[in-house]
Amino acid sequence: MVKQEDRRTATRGAIIAAAFDAFGSGGYVNVSVDQIASRAGVAKGAIYHHFSSKDVLFEAVLESVSNAILSEVLSAISAGQDFWEELALGNRAFFVACAGPERSRILLRDGPAVLGWQRWRQIDQRHFGGLLRMALSRAMEDGVLIRMDVEIVSRALLGAVTEAVISCAEAEDFMACAEGYLDTLGVLVAGLAARSA
Repeated sequence: MVKQEDRRTATRGAIIAAAFDAFGSGGYVNVSVDQIASRAGVAKGAIYHHFSSKDVLFEAVLESVSNAILSEVLSAISAGQDFWEELALGNRAFFVACAGPERSRILLRDGPAVLGWQRWRQIDQRHFGGLLRMALSRAMEDGVLIRMDVEIVSRALLGAVTEAVISCAEAEDFMACAEGYLDTLGVLVAGLAARSA
């Protein structure tokens, strides 16, 4: 017999998946809770049982997208042999993961507008800021990068990546735009290399 908690988890997952499809294809402003309920095969009341508002549901979808992208970036980084290769693989994986039209719309176009810049940045910092801080800190400890304030450096680089990926989301060809930014980001970080590295 399926437990109530399992049913609850399955329903919540179905709603988030349906909302991802709806928000990703139609955009936040063009999608109603009724449409999401229909896609998920649940009553409208079931959505409000799990999510108090359309905004709260959107944030759950954005969190889900961010988690999926983070997993893909971590997987890509694991193939790297050193900091520089991990950085290149991680940056490329992040841009590739964001290039999908549904993800791009949810995470980069609608995300800041719906949640507000501050809340959107908090989510971004939690998912990607921590990973960047950890990588930079390790590289500084290993003598690969010059020692600087890790928090300042990570925020500056995350800001550059964020601006770059948002610019790509607005471009006609996301990945063509990304290539120039990936090269530039590599040069920026190379400027932090320790003299002996």
